[in-house]
Amino acid sequence: MDLFDSNSTERANLPRNMIENSMFEEEPDVVDLAKDSAAFPAFPALDPDEVAYEPRSSRLLVRGLGENDMDEDEEDCESSARLLGMSFMNRSSALRSSSSPYARQAPPRSCTRPSARTMVVCVLFLVIVVSMIMVLYFLPGCTFTKAGCRKPNKTSPLEPVYPVSTSGELFPWTQLRLPHSIHPLSYELTLTPDLDDMTFTGRTVINMSILHNSKLIVLHAQNFNITKATFKLGDGQASAVTVLEYKPRRQIAVKFKEELKAGQFCVLTLDYSANLSHSYDGFYNSSYTDEDGNRRVLAATQFEPLSARKAFPCFDEPTFKATFLIKINRKQNYMSLSNMPKAKSTPLSDGLVQDEFEKSSVNMSTYLVAFTVANFTPITKNVSETVVSVYSVPEKKEYTDYALETASKLLEFYNNFFDINYPLKKLDLVAIPDFLAGAMENWGLITFRETSLLVGKESSPLEKQVVASVIAHELAHQWFGNLVTMSWWSDLWLNEGFATYMQYMSLQTVLPKLDIGNLFLAVRFRAMDKDALNSSHAVSTEVNTPEQVDEMFDSVSYEKGASILLMLNSSFPGDQQFRKGIIQYLKQFSGLNTETGDLWNSLSQVSTQHQNVSEMMSSWTSQKGFPLVTISRKGDQVTLTQEHFLLTSDNATRTSSLWNIPVTYVNDSCSLAPECRQMFTLKSKSDTLKLPESVKWLKLNYRNTGFYIVHYGDEGWHALIEALSTNVSVLTHEDRASLIHNMFALSRLGRVSFRQVLNLLNYMSNETETSPVTEALLQLNSIYRLLDKRQEYNLVARMKTYILKHFDSLIEKQTWGEEESVSKEELRSALLGTACSLEEENCTKKAKSLFKQYVESNGTFKIPGDLQLVVFSVAAQSDEDWSTLLTMYRTATNDAEKRKILQGLASTQDPRRVVWILKEGLNGNIIQTQELPLVINTMCKGFAGYLFVWDFIQVNWDSLIAKFRVGSFAIQTIITSATSQFSTQAHLDQVQAFFSSLKERGSQMRSAQEAFETIRLNKRWMDNNISTLRKWL
Repeated sequence: MDLFDSNSTERANLPRNMIENSMFEEEPDVVDLAKDSAAFPAFPALDPDEVAYEPRSSRLLVRGLGENDMDEDEEDCESSARLLGMSFMNRSSALRSSSSPYARQAPPRSCTRPSARTMVVCVLFLVIVVSMIMVLYFLPGCTFTKAGCRKPNKTSPLEPVYPVSTSGELFPWTQLRLPHSIHPLSYELTLTPDLDDMTFTGRTVINMSILHNSKLIVLHAQNFNITKATFKLGDGQASAVTVLEYKPRRQIAVKFKEELKAGQFCVLTLDYSANLSHSYDGFYNSSYTDEDGNRRVLAATQFEPLSARKAFPCFDEPTFKATFLIKINRKQNYMSLSNMPKAKSTPLSDGLVQDEFEKSSVNMSTYLVAFTVANFTPITKNVSETVVSVYSVPEKKEYTDYALETASKLLEFYNNFFDINYPLKKLDLVAIPDFLAGAMENWGLITFRETSLLVGKESSPLEKQVVASVIAHELAHQWFGNLVTMSWWSDLWLNEGFATYMQYMSLQTVLPKLDIGNLFLAVRFRAMDKDALNSSHAVSTEVNTPEQVDEMFDSVSYEKGASILLMLNSSFPGDQQFRKGIIQYLKQFSGLNTETGDLWNSLSQVSTQHQNVSEMMSSWTSQKGFPLVTISRKGDQVTLTQEHFLLTSDNATRTSSLWNIPVTYVNDSCSLAPECRQMFTLKSKSDTLKLPESVKWLKLNYRNTGFYIVHYGDEGWHALIEALSTNVSVLTHEDRASLIHNMFALSRLGRVSFRQVLNLLNYMSNETETSPVTEALLQLNSIYRLLDKRQEYNLVARMKTYILKHFDSLIEKQTWGEEESVSKEELRSALLGTACSLEEENCTKKAKSLFKQYVESNGTFKIPGDLQLVVFSVAAQSDEDWSTLLTMYRTATNDAEKRKILQGLASTQDPRRVVWILKEGLNGNIIQTQELPLVINTMCKGFAGYLFVWDFIQVNWDSLIAKFRVGSFAIQTIITSATSQFSTQAHLDQVQAFFSSLKERGSQMRSAQEAFETIRLNKRWMDNNISTLRKWL
């Protein structure tokens, strides 16, 4: 799926009483009775049979018997341990004065010294008593009867406590994951959506195989009214069964008196009704306005990761693959689509038409099932025995040609590259008007947001690059994810990391003019920025709850996953070994589910150098973060040292992590061509390599193909900066960009001063390539916005002057007409976007002129696509032009342009308009709710918007999570956008207080922890560098 253009987890799943019993028990209170005995009141002497033991909080506790585990009946019960302890105390008390049991008494004069034998017996008795108490205390799994007597521990681990179903009967399953005793073989689904009432009815028939003896069937279902349920075993008669439901885990179950035997087959049939979903998952309703201004409704699906259960009862986990036969009953004025080609259409007696689709020729996980009911228009092409079609609403058919052409080329490429032909008869690409994700890889029916699929013939190359990237990603999924699927969401990267890597690799071959390399480099930098946080996670990490599953859809699974695959491929000799390995992987596990180790094993099998790929790569997937490699030179020896690059680094977070790093490097004697690259594997904390003393400088991580940051030390940085100042072309543009990224990252870590950052950037006046310039601008703009939000007005003015001065010559060279090169468009939009946002006079003047010309031409004059956002953002600062933009937004049909108009509207600094846009985005009438994350991200870049956005989020949190699931990428984006520019203690306290108050509504989200950490880091950086900025800017 394309997102947009701790050990404690096991405990969290236990029933409450099991959690409490496993907690660390409170130590008994200790009272020193020898101190100040006069302070205690006098009590009558205790009779040995009347044991009194107070206070309750200082009872001797026994492992397994917590402080809160005793009910009122148990209060008076004593464990054998307690009785032993009290009997000893009572013997002692019998010797005390009855008037004051705690007062010291003078010994009787007639008392003689005890004999040695007596002393030995007493000591032996004490040792026995203490030993018995310790045995009872530390005995694992100790359980007690109601009467307090110890019974044999036969229930370790503790017997599960079953939850209560909606009917009041105990639900027979206690875990979030389904049992594996029953496996579905095939589904027959019949669905009848009513797009007037926004409801649907369904019938699901599941043919199953019994793998292990069982008395129950457990599967997933959410928000259904099940009206009928029948069960048939083998060739027997179908009979009615009772379905139990446990809503918190979205599970249903059928219990049986007689055990179902392994090897048998059975059929479960469920009739049900439900509402169409009003969020963006499950079987949901969508709408759009046609060219005549009429509202049109449709229904579509989005099941990944856990929402197939909202459309039909199913085993909604990736390993439960099955075949599907789907029937859709629809009104005559609609059409329906599904994963497979349509087999037939049959008129029904109630005026509906039943579309029946062929039974799937492949086994599918439930999250890949899809269907739509709408009025779409297709264009079609035959490619390698597959019918490729692009569907859109009729008004936008003219924008589908590029998608069809691109998908056809990519399908042929993947068929050849993977040496496995796409297995289905058809491949549909469908533009959904109301769709949250960028796209979804459903087998044979890929669904897209309109902006990710539709592009005009005259659209800019940069707009076409966006569409081609998403198509390449989703088509790669037909092999990685669909044909071979991860076993569980903990290894989501096997799907998404591979699809992300293949989208860039394929486009470099199929559509080289799109110059996709700069984009891939930029996303690798951003993935490192995220992974440098302590709140990050390992590529392959355990997940259990639905919220944790949603949070796996992030830059670690996607971009970091792709980055480590690039690093691995680059470490292999030649360019075919990696390809052979993934072909081996796809063929060996075709139709199956895999884990990360399966991929490494396949790659190891084809290694010409007998590399242990698993040994190398497990360090990159099993632990979070990445390494910092530090260089020191002495004579002809270069020492490389690795450590965890962790921005939040203190004694509590410091790790001893080590990575198996394929270090690549070039030097001043040969630095540009691939043949110049040398490799050194750093496995230990520190290692050395030899280099001639005549070498002036060393550049590690050639073309930034490795996922690590390099610190060259003061001398190393000085040599590189001097080399760049002399000849900017002494390094590849990727290497120059990586030096800039690494230097800013080291500044954030506190390893280099900001003065060193500025020294490196002095060479920028001679830079002409896109990636170094865009990386430098992104980093400087980030600091500028932090200063702006802190209201450091003098520094803001100086930073503005610094940026414009250093990039002035490049800005002046930019044109405002059509541009054919993607790279030049990227450079131009970054430079002019920065200049206009900093209110550079020539830039804003030209932007206003272009907007006026555009409005007055009545659609005949076109602003270049890469400059539209620049122009619309300038126009939005004027009251009159903002109103004009809003009118344009309401009537725009080109989706890419409409989105840029919306970003322009959202860049306003007028507080009332900011509030209006936010409310409209949440309502979804004028501005689609799917665009709210984009709106918030845009607003937070400006001074007026970011505080309003934070208030809006706090007030409307419940409405937001009703639209976007807790933990979803949309919520992650909203939180990051709203908080990433806070840098004060007051804001940190406020953000922490808000998320703490949410409890189960979002308090444990990783994105919330990331927000706290980012604010602390912003505060630390500002505190450490403001004085330097004042001095040097």
